[in-house]
Amino acid sequence: MFKWLDMLALLPEQASTYAADVDRVFYVIYYITFFVFFLVTFLLVWFVIKYRAKPGQRAIYSHGNNTLEIVWTAVPSAVFIILFLISASTWANIKIFKPKGDVEVRLIAKQFAWEYYYPGPDGKFDSDDDVQIDGDFYVPVNKKVVLRMQGTDVIHSIFIPVLRLKQDILPGREITAWFEATKTGRFEVPCAELCGPGHSGMKGWLNVLSEEEYQAWAAENGVSNPESGN
Repeated sequence: MFKWLDMLALLPEQASTYAADVDRVFYVIYYITFFVFFLVTFLLVWFVIKYRAKPGQRAIYSHGNNTLEIVWTAVPSAVFIILFLISASTWANIKIFKPKGDVEVRLIAKQFAWEYYYPGPDGKFDSDDDVQIDGDFYVPVNKKVVLRMQGTDVIHSIFIPVLRLKQDILPGREITAWFEATKTGRFEVPCAELCGPGHSGMKGWLNVLSEEEYQAWAAENGVSNPESGN
């Protein structure tokens, strides 16, 4: 009967280790917002009917009600505190306590393209054998991937819906993010920050490969792959 209320049914598939945690926080916020919306709508309609103009009745001035003011200040405050407690561990896991990556990828965001860089056979960035790939990037499934991101012009935002990963990229700063994909496949990577007239066309693809496929891809493209000893 209330299946239409299940907003999670409309979300993209979950394809990372922390996707379910992000959805859980979203779920709580969604239902709180849903409840408040209908409560306020009901009260609005009820007040319009109850306090409508009536013959012989004059409006009166009300200075206020301290009890009501305390209640409608305390209740939202309590809700925000509860949301903080519910989401704190998820936020810390994704944004603060970032693990050491099995694979590291450097991302350069610019109008209007993604540039990905992998270390070459020497296993180091900023050397002559770095491998550049435009638009697409490739990672192994069930491995921790660290993205080291920089912007060259304006603010961009990488958004990978299936991973529940979204991170603004600022010019002049290196910002890191991480994920561990749990499903193989090809997933869209749009820019989620309006960055100019070509913003709508700024997208790429994340290719999550099996371990064997990733090793073959890395060998073919000259990418350092610690798992294989290269």
